[in-house]
Amino acid sequence: MKKRHKRLALIGGGLAALGIATALVLSAFQSNLVFFFTPTQISDGEAPQDKTFRVGGMVQTGSVQRQADGLTVKFVVTDTAKMIPVSYTGILPDLFSEGKGVVAQGKLGVDGLFRAEEVLAKHDENYMPPEAQHALDEAAKNTTTARP
Repeated sequence: MKKRHKRLALIGGGLAALGIATALVLSAFQSNLVFFFTPTQISDGEAPQDKTFRVGGMVQTGSVQRQADGLTVKFVVTDTAKMIPVSYTGILPDLFSEGKGVVAQGKLGVDGLFRAEEVLAKHDENYMPPEAQHALDEAAKNTTTARP
């Protein structure tokens, strides 16, 4: 084999290895990617069924219901325009309360109930995930412009 052919074979092999490594990284990234949806987007049918995603907004005042088992909690997440019922089994964060910001990660059932696997509460008075804050701002803007 000529020197030129060896060099081309090495370059081709290197490009193939780089392509395989890129494909593996993108595949791992895709499987760990979790999207964020607002209650309005979920109500409009934009959220996927049977795929993990996040929903964020405010916990509706008066909506928290603790079940008899002591671990299951049902509550409603709202962006002031639409509401999504959420069910979570586990220990809630200490800062979880009605009227406060929350982000829940889980799957939406065909019955419209969001079954959360993880619940995150905001950690101080000024913090809210940027997506949730944007969703609340948009919902507030849409409700004020929609009124006559």
